[in-house]
Amino acid sequence: MHFSLKKITAAVLFSATVLYSGFSAITPVAHATSTDEISWPKGPKVGSKSAVLMDVDSGTVLYSKKPNAKHYPASITKVMTALVALEHSSLDEVVTYSQDAVAQSYGGTSSISRDVGEKMTMEESLYGMMLESANECAWAIAEHVGGTEKNFIKMMNEKAKSLGCTHTHFDNPNGLPDEKHWTSALDMAKISRAAYENPVFAKITGTKTYVIPPTNKHKDKTFLNNHHCMLNFYHTSRYLYDYCVGGKTGYTVAAHSTLVTYAKKDGRTLVCVVMCAKTPDHWNDTRKLMDWGFKNFKSVKVSSLENLSQQTSKLGSTTYGADSSLISVDDSASVMLPKKASTDDISMSIQKSSASKDNVIGLMVFKYGNKKIGTSQLMANTSDETDYPFHNVDEKKGGSSVSYLQINVFLIVIIAAIALAVAIGLFFILRHLFWSVSKHHRDVNSEKKGHIEYKKIRNNDRH
Repeated sequence: MHFSLKKITAAVLFSATVLYSGFSAITPVAHATSTDEISWPKGPKVGSKSAVLMDVDSGTVLYSKKPNAKHYPASITKVMTALVALEHSSLDEVVTYSQDAVAQSYGGTSSISRDVGEKMTMEESLYGMMLESANECAWAIAEHVGGTEKNFIKMMNEKAKSLGCTHTHFDNPNGLPDEKHWTSALDMAKISRAAYENPVFAKITGTKTYVIPPTNKHKDKTFLNNHHCMLNFYHTSRYLYDYCVGGKTGYTVAAHSTLVTYAKKDGRTLVCVVMCAKTPDHWNDTRKLMDWGFKNFKSVKVSSLENLSQQTSKLGSTTYGADSSLISVDDSASVMLPKKASTDDISMSIQKSSASKDNVIGLMVFKYGNKKIGTSQLMANTSDETDYPFHNVDEKKGGSSVSYLQINVFLIVIIAAIALAVAIGLFFILRHLFWSVSKHHRDVNSEKKGHIEYKKIRNNDRH
């Protein structure tokens, strides 16, 4: 069985990590304050039945109201449709609109009036779906990517499960009324966060206007407008929000108003999901939550947590022979804290990561009291690094100055195996030489004895 050096290293480091976490379920960054003394800012009252405000970078839930209650999502479903499509297609692929797709625009639903057999690129279809909420675009995208609409729905539900959604079941790609089609505000926030991490999705959802060029069925251009009133003044300028960078609207009689909104300020990006809201609560609640989130929280880079770096570096120097120089932590990872909170109140635990990448060996989970505030993956590098990822730590300011002897078990085993092989080889070579020399001596002695006997026989004959 063949093992690559990378996998062997990862296995060793992961074993050390698991053992470390088993002995220390939660490793304090410093002397964390007791849970009773730690408080989370109290959020505003909102009229929407369910709402979640989440930090996009860390995944921290800043605010929630009935986060797991099941609701009809209406057209915010299309956030998931776009995410799955972007992961399984190219923007220049040609999407052909079928009779079933075009039928989705009947009855006065959101549409850009496509015709049967019309051809548009995936990019144009995504803009039609996200800006104008065109139901026929969502259906055509699903048929193109999934082969069939049913197979695409399966892909949507599998993606939701992979993102940790536990209160979601999709039954169509556009969000039209369906009793088997539901989700929760928390699950929708997870989906929306994952979607925004895709730069193409972020660009599309933040676009105010777009023009589809003439197609094989339409000689004129098709002009699109983003219906999100916090981003674009297409309907009204009353709800414009300076920090809004995108989102998706939704409405049906059964679902009421649903809304996904992204906002960015001072380097922080938040996503807000409100569900089952009466107009104009979805706009007002979102603004209220966004303002509250930006005002009451701060983002802290994991790499700036000095005490944490001292704790983590011990994985390599004192724990089970792992080499800390082969462990790296994502420098871009961050945690979200109340603005008045101290980083000394953060605790950290190490868990097994669900990531599929070979070099991911564990997951660092950060908490503030009992509140999860972010994660960062531990990765195994293929070669030594001169600096530990928490390179900002100065030994004079608290970093450990003690050096440790690190033993590479696998290297020792390899050297021992080579030495044994060499020893065995030398043994057989020497043995062969010994027998060769012995045989030569025997032959020489036999030859001498033969000559002597021959001489005796000749001498006897003469006498």
